[in-house]
Amino acid sequence: MDWMALSEAEWMAVRLSLRVATVAMLSSLPLALLTAIVLARGRFWGKSVLNGLVHMPLILPPVVTGFVLLLLFGRRGPIGAFLAEHVGLVFSFRWTGAALACAVMGFPLMVRSMRLSIEAVDRKLEDAAATLGAGPAWIFLTVTLPLILPGIVAGMVLSFAKAMGEFGATITFVSNIPGETQTLAVAIYTFTQVPGGDAGAMRLTIISIVLSMAALVLSETLAAAAARRTVLT
Repeated sequence: MDWMALSEAEWMAVRLSLRVATVAMLSSLPLALLTAIVLARGRFWGKSVLNGLVHMPLILPPVVTGFVLLLLFGRRGPIGAFLAEHVGLVFSFRWTGAALACAVMGFPLMVRSMRLSIEAVDRKLEDAAATLGAGPAWIFLTVTLPLILPGIVAGMVLSFAKAMGEFGATITFVSNIPGETQTLAVAIYTFTQVPGGDAGAMRLTIISIVLSMAALVLSETLAAAAARRTVLT
């Protein structure tokens, strides 16, 4: 089984992917939850436009998303230049940019999972808590949040899995720099382009499949648990 022993470069790609996916998932969580609440409960003009913008990364080719990120968050982009000058945060050709690209690509999956959970909540339970004198914030923390928690976790898992396999937007936005932006998917592509790299590509492919399947199984389990909980309530 020596062929299964990962090289230092391969381990580096795995560690970087785990780091990027975790940061992408956690950083997008608050905005995803807020967006899901707005889409599930909000009644306002332009709601369909917002919904379309949220799901745009699922429709556009990933390279288009990556190019848009490069235009906006690159060193010469309006947002990227401002953050680099005033905050010291640089995205282009950095692992932070890979995390941003993965967060954008996984954002629709997270929002959709949370939105479905919020829409499945029985509003009568929230109304009952309100009649007992609970305020909106307390109702959300004690009634709504426990009911939608499985959907939140499922969305986080799906976002993480998407980030682990993200390729097009990442390589377009932050290129392919070993140890900095070369994530698991990018490393697999790199190995397929060099002589004798098939073994490395196969090892990383197996790791990618295992991680993705584990995330999908966990997501399905949590979704089933949420469905049973909704029926019981």
